[in-house]
Amino acid sequence: MEILIILTILAYMLTTAAYFAYLFLQKNDLQRIGYFILMVGALFHTATIITGFSKSGHLPVSDLRETLSLAAWAIAVMFLVIQHKYNLKILGIFAAPLVTLIMIVVSLLPSAQAEVSKIFKNFWLISHVLAIFIGEASFALAGGVGALYLIQENAIKTKKHRFFFKRLPSLDLLDITGYACIVVGFTRLTLGLITGFVYAHSIWGRFWSWDPKEVWSGITWIFYAILLHERLTVGWRGRKSAIMAIIGFGVLIFTFLGVNLLLEGHHGEFTRF
Repeated sequence: MEILIILTILAYMLTTAAYFAYLFLQKNDLQRIGYFILMVGALFHTATIITGFSKSGHLPVSDLRETLSLAAWAIAVMFLVIQHKYNLKILGIFAAPLVTLIMIVVSLLPSAQAEVSKIFKNFWLISHVLAIFIGEASFALAGGVGALYLIQENAIKTKKHRFFFKRLPSLDLLDITGYACIVVGFTRLTLGLITGFVYAHSIWGRFWSWDPKEVWSGITWIFYAILLHERLTVGWRGRKSAIMAIIGFGVLIFTFLGVNLLLEGHHGEFTRF
């Protein structure tokens, strides 16, 4: 598996280089090369996860190393989908370095062979984890789009049409793409919470136990529910939506890592070193 991880990291590093070259040189061929290499890296990454699954007999999320790897995979896959759907080429300067950084951290972490127990061998766990990770990956990309929106808006308002103004797309495209990421993320997070309730009941005998991870996942869901509600009813578009997406990304990071590392609960099983 280690060789697959190395190949994955190399592919993601080359993708990062290609997208930053595209940022500076604005050659579409560089963006296409970056997209293709990222696709290859995602295939290597998928092979890594499948290999881990076949060896352990369960979804590879038994320690922090495996959990981060799956998170990086979800971001890479969702970026490929969003890029194909909305052709937001410049988003690669956010997605590619992010997955590269996460995978470098993964390579430095020890592989703690968690004792295989029934909590890992459960259909509902697979459904829950995949839905949650795809949702969180979508929210992460929404945060990246939000940052790009604020940069472009500032360039337009100040009339300082410098480096980024010529390289970022229209505010409308950024807003639409960010909104799509949030809708996908919210839908998948909702599905993830529902399957999580079923999983918790099958393992611990109760749907809800006030576990810190459960509480903060609920807070995250409420945060994005408010964002979507205000957008649809009040008209939170553009700047407000971008700022909320960035704040949401911060909440997401704390929910994903901070809760497990700082607070004790059932989900500590999945982020042990």
